[in-house]
Amino acid sequence: MEPTAAARRGGRGARRGLREKPVFRHLPEVTRGLPLVEPMTAEQIERIDRASMDILEEIGIVFRDPIALEDWRRVGAKVQEDRVHLDRGLVRELIGTIPPSMTLHARDPKKSVTLGGPKSIFVPMTGAPFLRDLDDVRRNPTLDDLAMFHKLAHMCPALHSTAHHIVEPMDHAVAHRHLRITYSSMKHSDKVFMGMSTSGRNAEDVLDLCAILFGADFLETHPVCVANCNGNSPLVWDATMLGALRAFCRRNQPVLCSPFVLGGANTPASTAPAVAQLNAEALSGLAYTQVVRRGAPAIYGHYLSTVSMQSGAPMAGTPEISLMNFMIGQMARHYGVPWRTSNTLGGAKVLDAQAGYESATTLMAVLLAGAHYIWHSAGWNEGGMHCSVAKFVVDAEQCAMGYRMAEGIRWDDFDAALAAVRDVGPGGHFLGHPHTLENFERAFFMPRLFDNTAIEQWIADGSKDTTQRALDKARAMLADYEEPKLDEAVNEALLDYIARREREIPADGGLNEDH
Repeated sequence: MEPTAAARRGGRGARRGLREKPVFRHLPEVTRGLPLVEPMTAEQIERIDRASMDILEEIGIVFRDPIALEDWRRVGAKVQEDRVHLDRGLVRELIGTIPPSMTLHARDPKKSVTLGGPKSIFVPMTGAPFLRDLDDVRRNPTLDDLAMFHKLAHMCPALHSTAHHIVEPMDHAVAHRHLRITYSSMKHSDKVFMGMSTSGRNAEDVLDLCAILFGADFLETHPVCVANCNGNSPLVWDATMLGALRAFCRRNQPVLCSPFVLGGANTPASTAPAVAQLNAEALSGLAYTQVVRRGAPAIYGHYLSTVSMQSGAPMAGTPEISLMNFMIGQMARHYGVPWRTSNTLGGAKVLDAQAGYESATTLMAVLLAGAHYIWHSAGWNEGGMHCSVAKFVVDAEQCAMGYRMAEGIRWDDFDAALAAVRDVGPGGHFLGHPHTLENFERAFFMPRLFDNTAIEQWIADGSKDTTQRALDKARAMLADYEEPKLDEAVNEALLDYIARREREIPADGGLNEDH
């Protein structure tokens, strides 16, 4: 979490003021400068592709939705009851119309981001039914807790989005949450955000709110809000997800087509066949986005976990998850589509060594796999059951560290630094050299939440562990937070829409139907 360069000027007094009230900057999307890890040969890529196409043609995918079944009939797919058999030629034709990259437009245009090719973004976790709060207490979240996480995401330079329901606001009716969650994303940050896909009608509400914020015509030509639609592995898409997918595609907004993979439970207990199944599921969802609207932006997605063969519990940070990420990256590039993965996942119950190892392993793998939409990048622990404030800010700093690594080697000061070697000569040191004074802040990444002092200094500073330092940092960030105010008329229109829809939707109602 680096202060702006402009804020550093002005001598010792200015530096003291900077430490007391930091100025947070926003990093643009990651532009990778490192080679990718690609373990599969061209023949193995073709083998996965053939196996996936065989699944689509011979086994088929269940679409539990009459509208989707009629859509597939209309484009010539073979439909038997609720099972759709997709010809590989049709699939290739449809996914060929997906844009290979996209720009997600933020309320503040300077915070718009591009993904695809060498460009990637980090997005916080979502969906936690519990949080570990500023006192590291595990409890039910509220709408104020969600606002807190949106504020932290707004202030973390390497987080490019505020996502949506980072935590579930349990103090609001389920039927109304999508409205309040979307408004919180819009109000507390001017970065890009995600849209709720809990039903087709809820997705329409989200997009209506986006139309108020950005303008309906703007949505027609500019992606502003990303939806996630999970497939039910093995080989099923349900009506709820398909209704939300249609809502977003009709209005030209991007969808993550994400099979929910628990390797060994809802896929074969073997890495390569699991990827073949996952690939078939993702391709069927991607193809359907183009049936709804040709040229609509879409992202090859997945949620990856492996299952313990002893307990049946999902695991994070395992070698097979990294290998599958490498393979999925190769498959997405084979089809020329952007792809999503999950990041910094932890199964630990607190921010401990397990959480750190699992998260760091995943972060390195997804960067080297070339993922574009890097979701769940901050806060995820206990298998997604809670979002930890402490882990959120530590993960965000780790993303900044990964960002720097992914940029690759800098050569712009090579000659100047070699000149410093001549100046210093044998037996000297570089600490006071002009090149060092000019470049020390960018030369080597300096984590603020990890302690590298002598043990005597650490004891003098209170013997704080990583969790305590992170919670102190989060409190300081929230104290410095300044809301990026919405236009008054826009804000009033958003609140009027929410109030009307909350009157129309029964608070005890179930999922709204697609239309």
